[in-house]
Amino acid sequence: MWDYTDKVMDHFKNPRNVGAIPDADGTGQVGSLVCGDALKLTIKVNKDTEVIEDAKFETFGCASAIASSSILTEMIKGKTLEEASKITNQDIADALGSLPSEKMHCSVMGMEALEAAVKSYRQGGKPVVFEQEEEKIVCHCFNVSEEAIIKAIRTNHLTTVEDVTHFTKAGGACGRCKGEIQKILDKVNGACELPSRPAEKTFAQMTLVEKIKKLEHVLEEDIRPKLNMDGGSAELVDLDGSTVKIRLTGMCHGCAGAAGTLKNFIEKTLKEKVDASLSVEQA
Repeated sequence: MWDYTDKVMDHFKNPRNVGAIPDADGTGQVGSLVCGDALKLTIKVNKDTEVIEDAKFETFGCASAIASSSILTEMIKGKTLEEASKITNQDIADALGSLPSEKMHCSVMGMEALEAAVKSYRQGGKPVVFEQEEEKIVCHCFNVSEEAIIKAIRTNHLTTVEDVTHFTKAGGACGRCKGEIQKILDKVNGACELPSRPAEKTFAQMTLVEKIKKLEHVLEEDIRPKLNMDGGSAELVDLDGSTVKIRLTGMCHGCAGAAGTLKNFIEKTLKEKVDASLSVEQA
């Protein structure tokens, strides 16, 4: 029996937004019944603001597939297409409180369906199937391409063939592709020679504008999406040396747990993603 979180079980037993939107503005499909998992995601988009007003899903799969699809629809409603496009499979798993490593491919499937749905909207609404036909197929059992494996490795910092199988299903059947998967891992993670890249600037070496952009990027990518899930948000007000001044908004403003949110979540995230010297204060 898999060790599912309460949130996974809730979305499995009480899935949100099940079905298909009539005359959907975007339709994304991924997987196939032959491979054991399939997902269809439909979205309704405000043409003026490009805000996703509604999202529904139909899936064939396990509890993790249903839960991942269900919470994804909740995550993208109210977001612009640009904001939704930044959601990763790890964001989906985090929103569920985690997934068993063997089931991470379900969150990847949700990310791919969303990518296909956004592409469908951009192309006038014609359904888009997440395809890998033009790419080199590494795992023929599950039709997983080299590009999909490379993307999973880079996005999720995978280091073993087993990790790759958990996130993409590649190598999970006959296993004949495991040698090829290991070669891809070696190449992506640097065991083979790769072109050298210029060293990135440290936070201290950045200009003030660069520092602000870096902080805003982490706020947009790692902090606001999680606060938004509870109806809150955060704004960057000022940067004074290593002190970041943040204003909590929405449901976070005036919340009894505001101090904990600032220190235990926002400050901790900025220390990990930007620079360990940073501290956060309420603006």
